[in-house]
This record gives sequence, structure tokens and C-alpha cells, in this order.
Amino acid sequence: MNNIAVLYDAGQAVLSTFDLDEVLQRILGIARDYFHLRHVAILLLDRQSQQLYVRSQIGWDEGQDKLRWAVGQGITGATALKKQPVYAPDVTKDSRYICSAKSTLSELAIPLMVRDEVVGVLDCQSDRMNHFDSETIDLLTLFSTQASIALQNARLYSLEQQRARQLQAINAIAQQTTAVLDLEDLLGRVCQLIQDAFRVSHVSLFLREDHDLVLRAHHGTLTPRIQQGGRFPAEPWSKMLASNTTLTEADLNEGPSSTKFFAESASRICIPLVSFGHTLGILALDSALPDAFRDGDLQSLESVADICATAIQNAHYVDRVKQLAYLDGLTGIFNRRFFELRFMEEIERARRYGTGMAVIMADIDQFKRLNDEFGHVLGDEVLRQVSSLFHQQLRKIDVVCRYGGEEFGILLTQTDAQHAVNVAEKLRKMVATWQFPGVPRTVTISAGAAAFPSHGATRDDLVRAADSALYSAKQAGRNKVCLANPAREKSVASGQ
Repeated sequence: MNNIAVLYDAGQAVLSTFDLDEVLQRILGIARDYFHLRHVAILLLDRQSQQLYVRSQIGWDEGQDKLRWAVGQGITGATALKKQPVYAPDVTKDSRYICSAKSTLSELAIPLMVRDEVVGVLDCQSDRMNHFDSETIDLLTLFSTQASIALQNARLYSLEQQRARQLQAINAIAQQTTAVLDLEDLLGRVCQLIQDAFRVSHVSLFLREDHDLVLRAHHGTLTPRIQQGGRFPAEPWSKMLASNTTLTEADLNEGPSSTKFFAESASRICIPLVSFGHTLGILALDSALPDAFRDGDLQSLESVADICATAIQNAHYVDRVKQLAYLDGLTGIFNRRFFELRFMEEIERARRYGTGMAVIMADIDQFKRLNDEFGHVLGDEVLRQVSSLFHQQLRKIDVVCRYGGEEFGILLTQTDAQHAVNVAEKLRKMVATWQFPGVPRTVTISAGAAAFPSHGATRDDLVRAADSALYSAKQAGRNKVCLANPAREKSVASGQ
């Protein structure tokens, strides 16, 4: 979660000013201090000559910042051409490298992009070979999107000071979005902020899912024609999405009503949400008045769309980080931390609604012997395949976790004791008949099941009951399923 704090702090810092020189220094300072880099530079693209020039730098050798690179030349030029990060873990082995600091051993160049156009390059160099791991590259890439927005905001301010109110609103929206990391909360807040700042009738955010646009959030005064979570076919907007160009519709009453998001909408502007060349969805602003949008609004609104796209990407990144924290690295299923979290939620749900829940504790029989006979590599593969079998056979609402070692914890929601036994038995048979590649003998599991509330009303009682049932299955000869004994477990829990 420290990475999330880095993104938050960095976003707050670079998006808190419009002064171009101050933005540049903050970007360089963050890159240097957070990522421990001695040489950092921002190169901007001269569109007329198609050359990159150094606008600001830290740590470069004297005179090197006066050079210019054509697009495609050097590592920075390659990143501008490809529109994606380029990494040289060992610059002595990369023919594209152009020396700017003699102590440099590895170099990472990341494009600074506004929508789908390169405006410059963030160049990061280290005096350590292979300094940048994949996580650092991802984090710097996300930071570069915030830096791009900061640079674009500063340029807009210098070119159009008369639009100060809208630019200040953009900055306020950007700061708000860096503070909200939950995607659903983020989208709702963004719609409200945009509607207030730009004084339009309605603002909505659609994200792409398969071949549809899904209404994920909206705010305003118009009447929605679909509910939140509803779908529109993306086909009417396919040309706009493919070209990442803004679509302004001056009079919606002249077109088919099926393409109207809101009943009273008379005009609309749809702006693709673009992040690193990927179109995430559409930011739509609707007005009850025809021809309500002017060309002068376009730059500011597109800047807002860029902020939204970056915020959505950041929220997706946070979701990935959270998910990784709850996944077992070997098997890919949930880990014990997630098991404990969901256990309490399922007990509370069963207690509140009387729907029941059960837990299965399962264990691969004689797993140590299997490791001793065939080695840990094959043992790990058995763990992965058993995990996969469990995951495939359970309902989506159920949860399977690696509890520890070769033991698994399974949470069954809206389930009674008999159904839990049936599920455990199905899993036992599936494993016993499965042909594990490289293992010339049968692999089996033993399992114990306990249900709420007959075997316990707390997490500890239920796990203790299921563990005791698992122990009984082992004592009975393994490759068996046992249900906890309510009377016995109650007496054990009470100390009798």
C-alpha cells in the first residue's frame, strides 16, 4: 500500500500549481526523491521539427542538456515514437543509448502523453545496472500520466488565462480524484464535480465492457433512459472510440432517440477517456439546450477527461494491489488473510438474514510423503492443480483459500450442513480420480465440515469444529469427509 501513498503524494504535489517551471521542478524532485534517481530530465516535443529538447533536468553532465533528439533517436526518441515506456537495463549493451551522464548504467524513458499524443518524455537514469523492476516501472508510468496532466494544465493556463475559472475547476477535480481510490466512489464524485464546474445539465461516465458502454455513474437534472449499470451498444460511437476524437452533437432531436442517454437531452459532447492509447470509455456532458457546447470549451473538457482516465487507471491499479494482497502467490487462490476477512462477513450475513453458512477445512493426505518422493516442484504443482479443481467446482459466491501449507479453507454462503458435506464429498471424489501429471499414485484429500449455527456461532467455534472433523477424517483412514458433531463440539468449547 506504500505505492498508493506515493501516487497520492505525487499527484497532490504536481497538480497543486499551474506555474510551468514549478510543475517541472516538482516532477523532477518527486522522481529523484521517491525513486532514488540521480539523473532525471523532462524533454518536450517540438512539433514543428519533431525533435525532443531538454526543458528541465537534474544531474546531467554539463552541456548535455543543450542537445536535441529526433523522434526515434536514442532511448528517449524511441519512447516518443513507440508511445510506450522503453527500458535499457544495461545501457552499455543498448545501441540506442545516448550519453547524458557518464555514471548512468540503466535508463528508463516514459512518454508524457496528452490523450493519444506525445508531448514529451520523462527520462530516468540510474547509476545502478538494472535499477528499475517491473513494479517501479508501473509506478513511474502511472506517475507520468499525472505529470502529463500537470504539464498540460500549465500550458492551458499560460495560453488561456481568461479561462481561469474552468482551469481552477480542473485542478480542483484533479486533486479530488487523487484523494479517492475506490472506483465507484471516484466515478460518482467526478460526475458531480464536473457538473458543478461546467454548469451543464447532466454528466455521465460510461466504461467499455466487451462491445458495450456501461453507465457506471451520472449526476445532473435530466431523466436517465437506462439505470446505472445499464448498457448501450458501443457501435454508434465506434468511429469516435477508434480514433479517440471528441464528438459534439449540436441537436440530438435530429437523430434517433435510441442514442440519447437522457430523455430531455438536446445537445451533447462525448469525450473518449484515453490512457496510454487505451480507450477506457466515454465522458458525456448533456444539455437540455440545443447547441450548448462551444469549441472554446473543448480543451478544458478534454483535460478533465484526461484527469478522469488517469484517476480510473489509478483506481484499477489500487484494486490490483489490494487483490494481490489477498492472493496466495503459489496457487493464485485467496490466502488466509482474505479467509479471515470474509469469514467474519459471512457469519454476520448469516446471523442477520438467517441464510446459513458453512466452512470446510480440507487437507491433502500425506503431502509430506509426496514431497519426499517426488520433490517440491511436483508438490507445488499438485497444490496448484488441487486449488484449480476446487475453484472450478465451487459457485462464484463461495470462497476457496489456501489456509496454510497443504490445507485449504472453503467458505460456503447460504448453505446448510448437509450441503456442505455434499460439496466436500464432490471435491474429494474429484481429487481422488484426477490424474496428476508426474505422480504415479492417487492423490487424495480429507475434509471436515461445520455449519453455522449448529456447530458454532463464532469464527473460532466453527473453525475448531471443522478442524476436529478433519482430524476425524484423518483418523478414519484419510480420503474421507466428516461432519462436525454438534454435541461434542459444544462440550469441547465449553470445557466439559
